[in-house]
Amino acid sequence: MASSASRKRVVGAIVLVAVLAACSDGGGRPTRGTVFNQQEIPLEEFTAEQIFERGEFEIESRRPDDAAFYFGEIERLYPYSDFAKRALIMQAFAFHKDKDYPNSRSSAQRFIDFYPDDDDAAYAQYLLALSYYDQIDEVGRDQGLTFQALQSLREVIERYPNSEYAKSAILKFDLAFDHLASKEMEVGRYYLRRDNYSSAINRFRVVVEDFQTTSHTAEALHRLVEAYLSLGLVNEAQTAGAILGHNFQSTEWYEDSFKLLKGRGLELKASGDGWLRQIYRQMVKGRWL
Repeated sequence: MASSASRKRVVGAIVLVAVLAACSDGGGRPTRGTVFNQQEIPLEEFTAEQIFERGEFEIESRRPDDAAFYFGEIERLYPYSDFAKRALIMQAFAFHKDKDYPNSRSSAQRFIDFYPDDDDAAYAQYLLALSYYDQIDEVGRDQGLTFQALQSLREVIERYPNSEYAKSAILKFDLAFDHLASKEMEVGRYYLRRDNYSSAINRFRVVVEDFQTTSHTAEALHRLVEAYLSLGLVNEAQTAGAILGHNFQSTEWYEDSFKLLKGRGLELKASGDGWLRQIYRQMVKGRWL
C-alpha cells in the first residue's frame, strides 16, 4: 500500500491537473474553465507557482492540513526558489490554522533560521509566539506554555518593534501576564478557603511583587488583609490596607479591607518592618506600578 504522503501526491496531482492544467490561459497561469479529463501526473510536473496557488486554494477552502502539505512540497521540489521561502511561511500559517501548533512552530523557526533578515521574519516570530499563546486556556494549572508565550512575544516586541505585529504582541503579552497572575490568585483563594493562610499568603505575595501591573493586584492586597488578620498579624494587615488606600481607593477591594480593619478598631497604615512595608516605601517614593 502506498504511503500517506505518496497517496496525497497522486491525489494532489489529479486535483491540480483538474484545477490548473486543464484550466489555463495558454500561458501556464490557472484560469477558470471546464475539466475535460483527469490523469495521474506526478506532482513534480507542476511548477512551484502552480503548487503554491494550490496551497492558497486549500487555505481558502478551509483545508489547512492539505495546504500545509502543498507548501511543504514546494520546499522539497524547489528548495532554492523564491516560492520555497514564501511557501515556508505559508506552511507555518497553514499548520497554525489547523491547530497543529508544534509543526507551525517548527516551520516558523526554520523560516527565522533561514531568512532572519526577511520582511516576513517578524511574522514568523509572531506565529511562533501564537503557537504557545493560543494554547494558554487549554493547559490547566501547567503554566509552562504561558511562560514560553511571554518569552516569544517579548522577542517580537524587542526584535521587531516597528513591525505591524509589535502592537498585537504587546497586547497579548499583557493578557498572558495577567493570565499568570490569575492562576496565582486562583491557587491563593483555594488555600484561603481551606484556612491554609501561609500558603495563601505566598501566592498573593507573588502577585503583589511580580505582577503589580495586572488587574489582580488590588484583590491580592485585600486577600492579604484577610489572611494576615486570620493569623493575628495586625501590622502586615494594616500595611496591605494602607497600600490599597494609596493606590486602589476607588475599588471594592479597598472598601472591603477598610470595613474589615475598622471593624476591629484598626487603621489602614504602614506598620512593622515586613516585606509589605518595603512595598509601601517603594510606592510612596513613586516606584509602585
